[in-house]
Amino acid sequence: MLLKRRMGNQRYHRVLPGLLAAAASVTLYAGELGLRPETLKIWNEYEHAVGLAMQQRLHGDGRFLRVDQYPDRIARMRAGEIVVWPALEANPRRVPSGLIHDWIGAAFIPNARIADVMSVVRDYRRYQEIYKPGVVSGRLIRQTDSEDQFSMVMRNPSFFTKTALDVDFESTYIRLDETRWYSFTRVTRLQEIADYGQPAERRLAPDRGHGYIWRMSSFSQMEERDGGVYVEEELLALSRGVPAAVLWIAGPVIRRVARESTASSIEKTRVAVRSKPEAISIAKPSIAAPGGHDGAVVCGRGSAVGCLR
Repeated sequence: MLLKRRMGNQRYHRVLPGLLAAAASVTLYAGELGLRPETLKIWNEYEHAVGLAMQQRLHGDGRFLRVDQYPDRIARMRAGEIVVWPALEANPRRVPSGLIHDWIGAAFIPNARIADVMSVVRDYRRYQEIYKPGVVSGRLIRQTDSEDQFSMVMRNPSFFTKTALDVDFESTYIRLDETRWYSFTRVTRLQEIADYGQPAERRLAPDRGHGYIWRMSSFSQMEERDGGVYVEEELLALSRGVPAAVLWIAGPVIRRVARESTASSIEKTRVAVRSKPEAISIAKPSIAAPGGHDGAVVCGRGSAVGCLR
């Protein structure tokens, strides 16, 4: 399967500015360090497992949207609420020299089509407008029917250290049928910018820095029904660890900020979709053969399919 093949590459990851803020809120005390090989190995294994679980659910007998298992959440979404819940019982999960964050967010956008959402999430030049202040700039590098390569500079205005991240991404969009799509996004390059916006601004080497975020991923689904679009996204991030002595205090802060930031990012996407921005030019999509995954991207007017930021 396409996702399984791509997940075999250990560099496939995804962005979440909100989790960057959550991790930074309790790690500002820390100095510069490097990402340890054992930490990266555990992250790669975890990310790979999440990708396989998604693949099995989407192409097996599981529900396309996990939120459909909870009728009360669907009702709340139809009433306008954004629902967010942890994918892990202990979230974040402690690993050697790191923390794995895993959150699921879902929303309903009434009177919208999948194409409406796509025209927002694939318009990377507008990211600094839609997802401010976390996204400072966005730039499209390359775009085809089914894949986008783009870059962003992200920061959190609360950083006392004036730190930002310069990140390159690649997103892939896969069409199951006329009303259902899924996607995943990976990070292909991530560099911390120290003293961002200051005379001493400098880019650190990859995998060096304060470790507010080391890696990111996203696995997303979108379904058009009930007079609108349901969007569900699982957002993963790896940050540096927090000493055990303070984790009992820091943990609730990280969870609260991550939950609120996830909801805020989805809400910003929803607002942008409902404001009906002008169309962007994207190649006309093809439709995958029944049961296939190859044709693959919805286009037209309307942060990548299901890649809400």
